[in-house]
Amino acid sequence: MSDKTLTRMDLSEAVFQEVGLSRNESAQLVEGVLDHISDVLSAGESVKISSFGTFGVRDKAARIGRNPKTGEEVPIQPRRVLTFRPSHLMKERVSNGNK
Repeated sequence: MSDKTLTRMDLSEAVFQEVGLSRNESAQLVEGVLDHISDVLSAGESVKISSFGTFGVRDKAARIGRNPKTGEEVPIQPRRVLTFRPSHLMKERVSNGNK
């Protein structure tokens, strides 16, 4: 498995190479898309990207957790969490990449 992480700069460089926009325009485009996705998720809506997957927000209820080191019970506050469900095409592509 690779230790490489895909960054915003990598995405904007890919847009620069594929689309032909300037580097600044490519970076602004990537930032704009990521900002829009973040805004939609913050509003509690889901984001579906065809052939990639679906991002969503889920509410988790309060519960009692346990510190594994001490065994002490600790209350965990209710919170919203980000979820991702990959599409079947993405699952197949990732699975085939391991072969």
